[in-house]
Amino acid sequence: QVQFVESGGGLVQPGGSLRLSCAASGSIFSIWTMAWYRQAPGKQRELVAAITSGGSTNYVDSVKGRFTISRDNAKNTVYLQMNSLKPEDTAVYYCNAARPITGTGRWDWGQGTQVTVSS
Repeated sequence: QVQFVESGGGLVQPGGSLRLSCAASGSIFSIWTMAWYRQAPGKQRELVAAITSGGSTNYVDSVKGRFTISRDNAKNTVYLQMNSLKPEDTAVYYCNAARPITGTGRWDWGQGTQVTVSS
């Protein structure tokens, strides 16, 4: 069973920055496409950013140019640098290994980390 532990969330003003971290268990972390997802109240969970084992990245249009996903395979950790945050970025953020084609999470979800953007 693979487990994910997300951290780094908090309350930030619009225009601010946060860096999220996700530590994953599992000896084959390096071969997975890893992704960050978010779920706002009353909305479905959406894929925000993904990074392949080779380092290629992809982002949902709403965060392009503001968010950067990266990974450290030696630490089994994936990061999400979030800049120029907007109130609409408020959500619980989760990481998971992404299934091919659908992009849905491959393993059970962690507890997530709350990001609140508000003045």
